[in-house]
Amino acid sequence: MTVLRHDGVELFYETHGSGPALLLTHGFALTAEMWAGQIEVLAPHFQVITWDMRGHGRSGSPRDPGAYSRDATVADMARLLEMVGAPDAVLGGLSLGGYMSLAFHLAHPERVRALIAVDTGPGFRSDAARAEWNASAFKTADQFESDGLTGAADGNGMACTAGHRDAQGLAHAARGMLAQPDTGIIASLPKIAVPTLVVVGENDVAFLPAADYMAAKIRGARKVVIPGAGHIANVDQPELFNTSMVEFLRDSALIGQDATPRGLQSKAGVSMDGA
Repeated sequence: MTVLRHDGVELFYETHGSGPALLLTHGFALTAEMWAGQIEVLAPHFQVITWDMRGHGRSGSPRDPGAYSRDATVADMARLLEMVGAPDAVLGGLSLGGYMSLAFHLAHPERVRALIAVDTGPGFRSDAARAEWNASAFKTADQFESDGLTGAADGNGMACTAGHRDAQGLAHAARGMLAQPDTGIIASLPKIAVPTLVVVGENDVAFLPAADYMAAKIRGARKVVIPGAGHIANVDQPELFNTSMVEFLRDSALIGQDATPRGLQSKAGVSMDGA
């Protein structure tokens, strides 16, 4: 277990492999363990960094609700890259982790080589839609405070893949990180100029429109729909997900053209749009 202390918060992280950095960020109420099925595939080509966001898993859970925010998370990501000596990185994230990867690109576009957004929403243009999302985030926070970690899940019913330190950290994260303050991320999509892969599970009905929107707004983005997958596409269908991801990285010249990870299926049945 490797721990970085940043801004008074202990952040758990692991590194695998060597080469250019690839930072993977988990979804809300999940942990770094959700990426276990991708490590073997990616580590031969990258220094893969997985981590637990503040309030999650083995990382610290500050008592101050003000310690949880989009900006604080982006700063944590920047510090992690500095810690491993990476001037830039490919960023991948699921759901909240994908949103934070987009936020990192908004703050530090020069430090992002490519983006992989998995079952991710970029926020809302409509104030009413954002208020509805935030009300759901606040309700989730209230549930953690009333029920504790028993049956911990996010608003999509995702079961946690690993233990967390306490429920209060997740409640603070729901209010400060899952809730969205403005239109900054969704407005930034047309400005993204790095290779971008948008992945969504075909059964993740709530996020299918968001995937379509991101693929349309991000210039040159590739969209992949993973059959038989829900909101955690990389866990539900790891071989199809890994194949699509490796082909994107190969086509974007981020790994060698001869890269063929062991044990991967053909992506028959995978719906793919874009270059």
